[in-house]
Amino acid sequence: MQVFEGRNFVAANQSSANEENTRTRILKAALRLFARQGYDATTTRDLANASHVAEGTLFRHFTNKKAILTEVATAGWIEILTDLLTELSEMGSYKAVAQVMRRRMLHLQHNSDLLRVCFIEAQYHPELRERIQSEVIAKMTDVAEAFFQTAMDKGIYRPMNPKIVAQVFLGMFAIAGFSDQTIIDPQGSPQAIQEMAEGIADIFLHGVLASTEE
Repeated sequence: MQVFEGRNFVAANQSSANEENTRTRILKAALRLFARQGYDATTTRDLANASHVAEGTLFRHFTNKKAILTEVATAGWIEILTDLLTELSEMGSYKAVAQVMRRRMLHLQHNSDLLRVCFIEAQYHPELRERIQSEVIAKMTDVAEAFFQTAMDKGIYRPMNPKIVAQVFLGMFAIAGFSDQTIIDPQGSPQAIQEMAEGIADIFLHGVLASTEE
């Protein structure tokens, strides 16, 4: 009896792992197809063929094609949020913004398909835009806000509204990451990304006005 139960347990674990692998495969194929040909032009048959599963298998894991789009977008951004949280927590100096900016931009460069899907499809699907806003952007802003508030409390940054500072910081690296020289051009050099990161960090920390004596 114990041997039989043990075999059932192993079989259940293997089945669960297989289901998770299938789900991951579907999401990866969907991200690739949505980025290259758009959500509307991608059929469920396209998704099934690219995932190497039967079309019915798609609907065992997701209620409809829109659910696949939503999962693709939010799961990818949650990963970026987790990485940012780790980056900020391990930052050696509150002035080392350039290092964080550079690594974030490099990470965005490797997630060009995700950015294309989010920036393009969110314009046409309000529910996707709202889900990204509530589950990703709001949380990412909260993380950055807490980080900058701590820096202000320590006197490293001057007192300001930390939420605004967080929004500016996140907006600068997101827009820079989606620029022609990084995301869209896969040949963007590390040197160009480094220069952009340092420039953005300098503007973020010091502004653009020349120092003047009163």
